[in-house]
Amino acid sequence: MGRAKADHSGRIFCCLAQGFGPAPARPPPTERNPVRSVLLAVCASAVLAVSGAAPAVADTSTPVRAGAVASSPTFSSTSLTSLTSLTDLFAERLLVADKVAAAKYGTDKPIDDPVREQQILADVSARAVGLGLDPEAVAAVFRDQIEANKVVQRGLYARWDAHPELRPAERPDLVKEVRPILDRITNELLDALRETVGVRAGDLCEVRLVLAAGRSARGYRLDGLHVEGLGRAVPSVCG
Repeated sequence: MGRAKADHSGRIFCCLAQGFGPAPARPPPTERNPVRSVLLAVCASAVLAVSGAAPAVADTSTPVRAGAVASSPTFSSTSLTSLTSLTDLFAERLLVADKVAAAKYGTDKPIDDPVREQQILADVSARAVGLGLDPEAVAAVFRDQIEANKVVQRGLYARWDAHPELRPAERPDLVKEVRPILDRITNELLDALRETVGVRAGDLCEVRLVLAAGRSARGYRLDGLHVEGLGRAVPSVCG
């Protein structure tokens, strides 16, 4: 991940973490940028004002759709709602990572699956062309989803290694149970990317994205690990 993307992801993550529970300390950027510092402060304040604090445990029960939460006076436009449709899907996909981790943990199946990952990226890139989207931009968003899911999987592995009593009692079937869910989310993400082209290119995209991600984190009751994953899922949305 390049420096610019890492910085962007880190700022998004910090905004979310301030509103949704504890997070590992992140080093400050080596170059101070007053504009970015102000933006970070505004983002963090906005997330706190709109969403409040969330429980510290991920809940995979039926979520309260974040898009249904009342908009703030400043960001009550359709733009925020449309970005929430994206971040809702990111959050839902991150919760599916729990099933992926449960299916792989204790087996010879690695978290990294380069062959499968390239198949996904090639598929969404080809479909992006038919939707009138930039295939490279779409691939970047999906690459972020893949990496975000790995963040959650690695975190769960570490948790289960340290606390055997928390290990999953059942092993989901990746092909029959998990992939159909991921395929459905992929279809919905492509549609959402097409519907948000203008918003994602706008000057206020990053601020709206933080607000949308905060709502999704609360609506899906994400814990700290999944919030970290959500921060990794969003760097390529704007632009």
